[in-house]
Amino acid sequence: MSAQPDTGVSEISTDLVRQLIAEQFPRWAHLPVRPVEVGGWDNRTFHLGDAMTVRLPSGEGYALQVAKEQRCLPVLGARLPLEIPTPLAHGRPGAGYPYPWSVYGWIDGQTARPDRIDDLTRFATDLAAFLCALRAVDTDGGPAAGPHSAWRGGPLSTYDAETRAAIEAHRDRLPVDTVTGMWQAALDATWAGPPVWFHGDVADGNLLVRDGRLAAVIDFGCCGVGDPACDTVIAWTMLGGVSRAAFRDALGVDDATWTRGRGWALWKALITLDDPERAAGARHVLDELLTGQTVTR
Repeated sequence: MSAQPDTGVSEISTDLVRQLIAEQFPRWAHLPVRPVEVGGWDNRTFHLGDAMTVRLPSGEGYALQVAKEQRCLPVLGARLPLEIPTPLAHGRPGAGYPYPWSVYGWIDGQTARPDRIDDLTRFATDLAAFLCALRAVDTDGGPAAGPHSAWRGGPLSTYDAETRAAIEAHRDRLPVDTVTGMWQAALDATWAGPPVWFHGDVADGNLLVRDGRLAAVIDFGCCGVGDPACDTVIAWTMLGGVSRAAFRDALGVDDATWTRGRGWALWKALITLDDPERAAGARHVLDELLTGQTVTR
């Protein structure tokens, strides 16, 4: 995903959601609509009653993901060890809103944060087991990496120019030679394996915990079939030390995949380093990637 949201819709409000539901799914029109606690970046999500959510893309690029999720999630859900979203209805443009949208079943849980997790190492191995199961799903008919996945699952070279421009823009804040070398190593660590399913955005906001343990994985908008290296990024965004090592061991990835994963984490950190809402997280990731070398605050 890009550093800034695709603001294709000026406002996605509860009133808009109520109107869409009333027009297209009148059987649910009596249910209350309210925003969820964490509304999302590329989509806006709302409660529909107590048992459903409405998810609306915020721009044209994200709208590409709706039909994919509607088609793929029921297939994947039957084969995975944790809960994932279940599509209940496929909405169409209307009420001045220009994109397709979805209604899903509500999944109970809280977004993953260290203070909500009883054992981070167990969390890491549970997540790795989920990703291993995802990679094992038959790929026939699965969507290859492309614009719908923000090229997750495809080659890192897609973002080469953007990454090098970001390094240059922040050269006074970074060990440029080290960061450039890390990026080049990721580009050189070519992927030669068979295509497998990837989630594409394994981040704390897309992982739900209940009773201190990982319980569900949500937001499959960037999913597809290709190189799974992008799914290792959480090793530097959320994990560390023992939990990071346990995650890698349980995931069973080779050195090249791990190196490409570092590249994905580096790209995202660099392009969000000037974003006020995400700069602190970007600096944390860069510090983790650089193993103790401090990024200028």
